[in-house]
Amino acid sequence: MTYGSVKRVILLVLDSVGIGEAPDAHLYGDVGSDTLCNTAKAVGGLRLPYLALLGLGNLAEAFGEPILGVQPVLAPLAAYGRMAPKSPGKDTTTGHWEIAGIVLDKPFPVYPHGFPPEVIEPFEEAISTRILGNKSASGTEIINELGEEHIRTGYPIVYTSADSVFQIAAHEDIIPVPRLYEICGIARSILAGEHGVGRVIARPFIGVKGKFTRTERRKDFSIKPPRKTLLDYVKEAGMDVIGVGKIEDIFAFRGLTQSDHTGNNKDTMESVAGFVKEGGRGLIIANLIDFDMLFGHRNNPQGYACALEEIDEMIRDLEESLKEGDVVVITADHGCDPTTPGTDHSREHVPVIVYGRPIEQGVFLGTRGSLADLGSTIADLLRIPTDLAGVSFKSELLKK
Repeated sequence: MTYGSVKRVILLVLDSVGIGEAPDAHLYGDVGSDTLCNTAKAVGGLRLPYLALLGLGNLAEAFGEPILGVQPVLAPLAAYGRMAPKSPGKDTTTGHWEIAGIVLDKPFPVYPHGFPPEVIEPFEEAISTRILGNKSASGTEIINELGEEHIRTGYPIVYTSADSVFQIAAHEDIIPVPRLYEICGIARSILAGEHGVGRVIARPFIGVKGKFTRTERRKDFSIKPPRKTLLDYVKEAGMDVIGVGKIEDIFAFRGLTQSDHTGNNKDTMESVAGFVKEGGRGLIIANLIDFDMLFGHRNNPQGYACALEEIDEMIRDLEESLKEGDVVVITADHGCDPTTPGTDHSREHVPVIVYGRPIEQGVFLGTRGSLADLGSTIADLLRIPTDLAGVSFKSELLKK
């Protein structure tokens, strides 16, 4: 195989599927976090036969923390390693941007005690109503706490978390989803400069008191990347850049030629398989959200384990659709250990598993110093010159 044999990269970001604390985890209160290994222990072992064949068990064993139920194999079908986050922060935007070649100099601002008057007052004036909440809280807990008052008053619920987010929750019968998106756009315009949070998030919900449920009509309004990402470079090279899941939100619609805003893992993988079958050249990048949204933040290791086992089957099934010259990359953006007391993201290494016909099997990639190494590698595989951060490991991947 020659270097030119890679025509397309399918990049699957398993949102929050970390694999062990990062070297600076102590700075984030995340010592001991290990999303994959701790989840496996909590449920008595994971059944991930396809990921095991690709080398996930070998990866874990190489760093001294085996994943219960996922054994190493003699001849892994993929190249495998892990990456350490370099940018400060442990949120979705930071992780995805670093994968795409941007290493941040400083973290996005966070508001553990709520947003200051210079943010809330102009926001209330712009939307012509007061707000409820304005504190750090779990999304499910705050709608249970304030949902009834929200229905009575019509005031939107504003809250945040340990991440750099300004979240707005509203019952779909009280504030219709299009209006909720509109007021999120207003918040996004206010939250700039010093208060430039990573994401403004619309959090629609339905139901009655005691049975409020968030819907899949969530929408993220991300701050725009400060410079070109991998997506921009691939698009400018005249290739396809297809975002699936919340990719369009994370990159503020930058660098995409096509997008499908799916809301769960099953729909996302079905969409990815459809795009793969169509053929083409360039990049398909998908965010698999269920791990983080449904289970990590809710401290539900059993649900997390089930989602991992389901995605194992979906990734196996994707192989049937792959074409000559396709390369699949499996990684994550951060951790969200469902077994630790907190409900926030965790500062962890992330796995990187690379396979496809042009890729050398069984190559151990070690620990990469930045998630940005992956973005540089993908650009290199597609033969696109860039000035992205990160060091390419293309030479370790391709068959000679």
